[in-house]
Amino acid sequence: MDGYGTPTVVDGGAAELAVLWGGLPALGAGAGWLLAKGAGWLAGQPWVPAQDLFELVARLPDPQAGLGGVAIGTLGGLVVAAVGTAERLSVSVGTERVRLRRDRAERHVERRSVHAVFVDGKHLVLLGADDEEVARERSDLSADRLRAAFRAHGWPWAEGDPHRDAYRRWVPDLPGLPTGADALLRARQRALDADRGGEARELRGELARSGVVIRDDGKRQYWRLTRTAPRPRPRDATSPEPGVDGR
Repeated sequence: MDGYGTPTVVDGGAAELAVLWGGLPALGAGAGWLLAKGAGWLAGQPWVPAQDLFELVARLPDPQAGLGGVAIGTLGGLVVAAVGTAERLSVSVGTERVRLRRDRAERHVERRSVHAVFVDGKHLVLLGADDEEVARERSDLSADRLRAAFRAHGWPWAEGDPHRDAYRRWVPDLPGLPTGADALLRARQRALDADRGGEARELRGELARSGVVIRDDGKRQYWRLTRTAPRPRPRDATSPEPGVDGR
């Protein structure tokens, strides 16, 4: 027995692939044709970027301009489809473990290590025994389908984050964080402000190893501690306040 039995698979299915590989290239082709046909007008608008490119397209004879626009638009749609396919999440729920698969990356989470499962906005979240995040996966999968799949196999589904009220808004030098966590949150805030998603995810992992769980609201960070997170020592009354010592 592999711990799955007859698993319940939740993914976008064939319909999602049809939209990605059929709809997006077709949409791109149409957009490319329209841009090619309107290149002359667009080249004369001061607010339009890349005017030299539109001027070049406008000088091309028909049907070359239209065909070129269709080809470029189709290619753009195929690129977006490939990215979308790679980002698709497939969730296979069994009685003893769940398999989370995205592109070529796959991970398995044991049922015995999970104490709550819920959807947080666009994320599927699995919490462990110490209230830590065992997994957080972004997806557009239906919350109803995920709920039904996990409940059918006896997983502890929660209607929302059971620790939502424990989060605090992060501001620099806020007391209560483990040593070094404030510096990581500062770096992560810079990554969020600059739309560096990969770096923000990496720093989320670093904070998790310090026992700090992060929830984002736009570009604002909220945090809470796990049960095993190291608690900071109370500030000595003789110690200078942050910023007073010129650090």
